[in-house]
Amino acid sequence: MRTLPTLPLGHHGPRTSALGLGCMGMSALYGEADRTESIATIHAALEAGVTLLDTGDFYAMGHNEMLIGEALRSAPAAHREHALTSVKFGALRDPDGGWSGYDGRPAAVKNFAAYSLQRLGVDHIDVYRIARIDPDVPIEETVGAIADLVEKGHVRHIGLSEVGADTIRRAAATAPISDLQIEYSLISRGIEAQILPTVAELGIGVTAYGVLSRGLISGHFTRDRRLAANDFRSMSPRFQGENLDRNLDLVEALRKIADRKGVSVAQTAIAWVLAQGPRHDAAIVPLVGARTRARLDEALGALDVTLDDADLAAIEAAVPADAAAGARYPEAQMAHLDSEH
Repeated sequence: MRTLPTLPLGHHGPRTSALGLGCMGMSALYGEADRTESIATIHAALEAGVTLLDTGDFYAMGHNEMLIGEALRSAPAAHREHALTSVKFGALRDPDGGWSGYDGRPAAVKNFAAYSLQRLGVDHIDVYRIARIDPDVPIEETVGAIADLVEKGHVRHIGLSEVGADTIRRAAATAPISDLQIEYSLISRGIEAQILPTVAELGIGVTAYGVLSRGLISGHFTRDRRLAANDFRSMSPRFQGENLDRNLDLVEALRKIADRKGVSVAQTAIAWVLAQGPRHDAAIVPLVGARTRARLDEALGALDVTLDDADLAAIEAAVPADAAAGARYPEAQMAHLDSEH
């Protein structure tokens, strides 16, 4: 069995496996998922040595947390003991699945945490973070509320999500921050200019989501694929019309490099993210959104891929930093990303 290396989530965080499992797609936003296969995938990840399980309390209105809770209860005790839960909170939903902003008030933070602990079936959350900042509540107040939860033992470490360099500094001046969760991939590299230098300076780790850009650069997405109405990608700018064609052309350029190395496109893309930690003096843990054991196994194979300087130069030439067509999110959602400001 492969032994996964571990990385620290910053100076103030726990050590975790070099890959984490993002569980959102098992419950929401990417079409229908198989519950039995989802739980089997979580079990397979834990057995393989993956320790970090990432979720949000608003993923299918608590369904994802309950799914993880069920998987943890039914996993061997040794695997449960090593599992780390990373939870995002604050997004407000309605019964029709709509979105109505974010709530970072201290009382709301503690309320969200109480429900998450119950749904997960755990006595503490390892990393807790607001999913997007609440524009009406200073980040100092939100982080301060999480710090209260840390003091009482309900939370172990404080995280951030999709925030910019100034907000990171303000939060870190309030309480120790272990980790920033933010999108980072070959075609989403906006964090390199200011955010990565800031977290490196402050000793804050990074959990990178979207490392395969929601499957776009996995090597498995095709031009003629039809997406369900409840699939986020059906509204995502990068999956539309000419944008999709241009982005899949980038994937084919990347495929040539992957083929020469005898690995998959997905493994190459994940290995590229893994290689950026040392290059930017940062601890970067890619979150892989595998919904099946087959996709998980492919992702784990990225740990066996070594990219030398020539490989990295070839990848850079095939997929330049600003080559992606289309924004990361629809315009309305981009307005909530402090990391873009």
